[in-house]
Amino acid sequence: MKFFDYFNIRMGFSSRHRKVMDKPVPGWLNYFYCFGGITFTLFLVQLLTGLLLSIHYTPSETEAYKSIQRLHEAVPLGLLLRSTHHWAANLMVVLVVLHMLRVFITGSYKNPREMNWVAGALLFMMTLAFGFTGYLLPWDQKAYWATVVGTNMLASVPFFGPLLAALVRGGSDVTGQTLLRFYSLHILWLPLFTALFLWVHFHILRRIGISGGL
Repeated sequence: MKFFDYFNIRMGFSSRHRKVMDKPVPGWLNYFYCFGGITFTLFLVQLLTGLLLSIHYTPSETEAYKSIQRLHEAVPLGLLLRSTHHWAANLMVVLVVLHMLRVFITGSYKNPREMNWVAGALLFMMTLAFGFTGYLLPWDQKAYWATVVGTNMLASVPFFGPLLAALVRGGSDVTGQTLLRFYSLHILWLPLFTALFLWVHFHILRRIGISGGL
């Protein structure tokens, strides 16, 4: 606390952010309203474990699979680190779905919170995109053929499907270029857009408040 107080006196953290940090929580809240907060916590876990994994991962056609094996065999707690990232990702998808179901059941998507619902829906889509792009990164047989199937489904979309599939793959087939493209999306573009829409989501929530209870 002395360390925090030293900077707080000089930077004014507590006074500057009092409107955000000291807002009272309604007394009628229950555990069903915790799904969003747990999802955000899992996202932070994903950021931390993902940053650590990126230190040991090589996004190339010849080295990607080998770097995963080195992570398991040579890096202390490497298997635990990857497992934490894997299971937190699965739980994040489940919690996002539960959070959106709660919002729908309680009617929290209605006026004046419809923009928050749109931001949340976009965050849900980005969560699925995280899962899809991350699934290819181990570069094993299961990851490769799952991506082939997924991109073929995208190619079946009328009119623009083949163009979208080629854009996602970086060519006509799933290759090392696809791996590099998915890696870039997974660790750079998706986190940036997710952070942006999380700010929008939280800003609207803090401005308008939480909707009525179950």
